[in-house]
Amino acid sequence: MAGMSSEPEPGLAPPHLSPTYEGDPVVLAVDGQDFRVGRRAGAPGTYDFDWLSGPHEYGFALSGARELSRPELEEAIRGFLAGIDPATGYLAE
Repeated sequence: MAGMSSEPEPGLAPPHLSPTYEGDPVVLAVDGQDFRVGRRAGAPGTYDFDWLSGPHEYGFALSGARELSRPELEEAIRGFLAGIDPATGYLAE
């Protein structure tokens, strides 16, 4: 089709490539910032964090050998926020 590119474009992953989660993701408010946290199905100890209140669609993932407690999830979020450049809203270089 004319005008169609085969190059990937930014945006949401197609549903067949998006991870599935065990249970419903939860929203955690940490230091005035909101994050949706989902635990990936079939990948024990793997979490996706979506920064809901950030200036961009942005987030991070953690993978470990065990499930994390709520305080550990909050500490991971604080660590992420500590690395954000306030001028850009992205991780500092």
